[in-house]
Amino acid sequence: MTERLRQYFNENILISPYHPKLEKIVLNRGLKSKDEDTPIFESSLQEFQQITGQKALIHNSKRPIAGFNIRKKMSIGVTVILRNNFMYGFLDRLINLTLPRIRDFNGLSVKSFDGCGNYNFGLDEQLMFPEIKYDKVKQIRGMDIAIVTTAKTNYEGFILLQAFGMPFKK
Repeated sequence: MTERLRQYFNENILISPYHPKLEKIVLNRGLKSKDEDTPIFESSLQEFQQITGQKALIHNSKRPIAGFNIRKKMSIGVTVILRNNFMYGFLDRLINLTLPRIRDFNGLSVKSFDGCGNYNFGLDEQLMFPEIKYDKVKQIRGMDIAIVTTAKTNYEGFILLQAFGMPFKK
């Protein structure tokens, strides 16, 4: 089944084969070294799976860093990479359900583009997602979201995301 936003993109936004497209959406959450073997780490994995519908990847440290109390191969983060229908479904829920639930939300900043048409922003808590139940949350944690496009400039990326209905500040 084709996602609603993907169908909208194919029918209304896609003008030519050279038009920018969404490539992937990456959700990332860094965890402190003390959270490695606690229920907080396990709950982060479950929350990402509930939000995205995909299993999360665990990132391990490559080398020890004494200043941060990190040992080699210690779990330090959780990531999910969304493509195709998962990506369009998540973006649809993000735009229409999650972002409007943010208290005093005035829109996303236009300054968060990276110079190559990709958009990055962070959310302060996971409770904004309707899939997450307040009673099940062990600790409130934020996450970073990167929307990767095939656009070459910030303006092209802005026009693409605005066509999808991304709420930017005026």
